[in-house]
Amino acid sequence: MKTFFTKILSFLLAISILFATTSFTVDMHFCCNKLIDMSILGKAKVCKDKVQKKDSPTKQCTTLQEKDCCINKAIVKVGDDTFKRSNTILESETLVFVNTFLYTYINLFEGLGENVISFQTYRPPFLSTDIQVLQQTFLI
Repeated sequence: MKTFFTKILSFLLAISILFATTSFTVDMHFCCNKLIDMSILGKAKVCKDKVQKKDSPTKQCTTLQEKDCCINKAIVKVGDDTFKRSNTILESETLVFVNTFLYTYINLFEGLGENVISFQTYRPPFLSTDIQVLQQTFLI
């Protein structure tokens, strides 16, 4: 199940990098503020019976039959290809950290099945005097 989600995530990341680096242009043709034609791969088709006016794109028109009210707009999405590559040069501090981390992670779960008591064979020292009475510290 984990490998399935990993594959999906890597596919989505690859698609996002593809869209981030791809450039494209959307060409649109408007008449009377209504979209007549839109094209992604080429130029949008213009009205053949109407004359295009390029000087004043803000002119308002009331009907589609009026002349000089059609405009062309293009939206350009420029791709970004300035990604930084990761630096893989390892320094001595990094290597020490990685070695320590791997060693502790590998040995983290060893010995959990056994109940190891390191002081079981240790014999406490013999006390000839009662230290609590000597220091006069009593628990109440």
